[in-house]
Amino acid sequence: MFDFEEELKKLPNSPGVYIMHDANDTILYVGKAVNLHNRVRSYFRKIRGRGPQILKMVEQIARFEYIVTDSELEALVLENNLIKEHCPKYNTLLKDDKTYPFIKVTVQEPYPRILFSREMKKDKSRYFGPYTSAGAVRETIELLNKLFHLRTCNRNLPRDIGAERPCLNYHIGQCMAPCAGGVSEAMYQEQVAQALEFLNGNYQPILKDLTAQMSAASEEMRFEDAARIRDLLNSVKSVAQKQKITDTDGEDKDVIATSIDLQDAVVQIFFIRGGKLIGREHYYMTNVAGATKGEVLQTFVQQFYAGTPFLPREIMLQAEIEDQEVIEQWLSEKKGSRVYIRIPQKGVKEKLVELAAENAMLVLTRDRERIKREEGRTLGAVKEIAELLHLDKADRMEAFDISNISGFANVGSMVVFEKGKAKKSDYRRFRIKTVSGPDDYACMKEVLTRRFVHGMEEAQELEGKNIDTTFGSFTKFPDLLLMDGGRGQVNIALEVLGELGLQIPVCGMVKDDNHRTRGLYYHNVEVPIDRHSEGFKLVTRIQDEAHRFAIEYHRSLRSKAQTKSVLDDIPGVGPARRKALMRHFQSMEEIVNSTQEELAAVEGIPPQVAEAIYLALH
Repeated sequence: MFDFEEELKKLPNSPGVYIMHDANDTILYVGKAVNLHNRVRSYFRKIRGRGPQILKMVEQIARFEYIVTDSELEALVLENNLIKEHCPKYNTLLKDDKTYPFIKVTVQEPYPRILFSREMKKDKSRYFGPYTSAGAVRETIELLNKLFHLRTCNRNLPRDIGAERPCLNYHIGQCMAPCAGGVSEAMYQEQVAQALEFLNGNYQPILKDLTAQMSAASEEMRFEDAARIRDLLNSVKSVAQKQKITDTDGEDKDVIATSIDLQDAVVQIFFIRGGKLIGREHYYMTNVAGATKGEVLQTFVQQFYAGTPFLPREIMLQAEIEDQEVIEQWLSEKKGSRVYIRIPQKGVKEKLVELAAENAMLVLTRDRERIKREEGRTLGAVKEIAELLHLDKADRMEAFDISNISGFANVGSMVVFEKGKAKKSDYRRFRIKTVSGPDDYACMKEVLTRRFVHGMEEAQELEGKNIDTTFGSFTKFPDLLLMDGGRGQVNIALEVLGELGLQIPVCGMVKDDNHRTRGLYYHNVEVPIDRHSEGFKLVTRIQDEAHRFAIEYHRSLRSKAQTKSVLDDIPGVGPARRKALMRHFQSMEEIVNSTQEELAAVEGIPPQVAEAIYLALH
């Protein structure tokens, strides 16, 4: 038994990280402290004004442990690592785990390339970004290669110059073919320098040059060339317009603000690179109940910059954070040069922070409305169905369907919807074992019997081991059983449930002559339902999903049956030996017509296996 009083006395007056565990040894919370003794003891004192989240967590603490560090900075880094690894329930967590693309220019090579990269390495290449759109990065790289005719291959140059013929890009005029000695290193490097100027935001030289080329081609009546240059010119203008000037000092900055609502928050971040706004992104933070904007922003900064390869020189925040100096020190060491955290109070920078805050609030508002609509499609629809059928609840619905073609490969499907959403982890497929031929009622009876008998047996087994039956895959029975059909399928289900002594409401999903969902069949009558209601739409989705799942399984079985070889049924012949036989004889006919000696002559086929093959085929 963990002795709290004794363990609290042992806490050192040192910086470090503390870890709270519950009775199942699950990590509830990870925190850092300048003084472990004071910080950890504070959780177990009666202090007014604590948020409900903290009080709820403290009630669950069964034990705690701690790790002493040499400094507050080390504690910060360790806290980040532990939160990322364990995702504790009561820590504010950054939900998104995005990686951003960079444009990489291999300037260390004699003939550099422009590449797409998801990480920034210390490899002497020049990196531009990060950008928020991978598609825009690829478009920009394609444009640069077209503009400056740079190579896209991975040949080792100048070692491999002349070793192979130039690729297609040379023949269509999009590469200068340094691989064939078509351009000197100095001239190629000059083109690379222009590409770097473009990436730095200096678009005027290329715009001027392309405009002159287009005019010359037009005057010389080379209209196809003029149209091609015009398209390039428009592409350059499009890229230039996306790079909106936001600051005049040309520095790299991230602008961060948040909007908080009950349990969740949205953090908006603007990426400014070289004085230009290159993109923005928003992130969701969970477990923020009772947290201030400063607390949310501090958690975001710690978790976000622990995982991103690029650090700007300046981070502008909406509110003060508690550990600003320590976080600045950590970020500066990570970057290798000074990183500043600032809270702008006036001017253009404050306007940027306000804009980020406004965008965060808009995202949160939009999501609140989206969640409300989603609840209408799911929980609202479930409530409609329950009220329509006079049920207490219909939180878990299971739907079944049968699929076959003229009785071949009868299969059944079971799909599960909980609170109006598909729960694919509970989907099940059944290959019919006792029915041959196209008898959907008999197939359905087998499927339902297997489903519920399995569930009852599994529940008994778990109860015998004193294990909660909710951990079983089949033990959770539905509030409503939905059958793909009318009276016939419903009666089969009621028959199975009656034989097993189970009381579960059964409803048929009836279709019209065009195979579209028409309504519900319940208690021997077709229940009228508003076809524009969310409940009707949910029934349609469930019926379509059951049908899709059954058809998909049937299709996979047909595919396997069509690719099955007679060799598969011969003892001693597996995939490797089957391939060896097909390589040697080229066709199944040759294998059938071969002698036992010829079969034994195939590499990897022992004499006894050759005999088994011969006897099986003759």
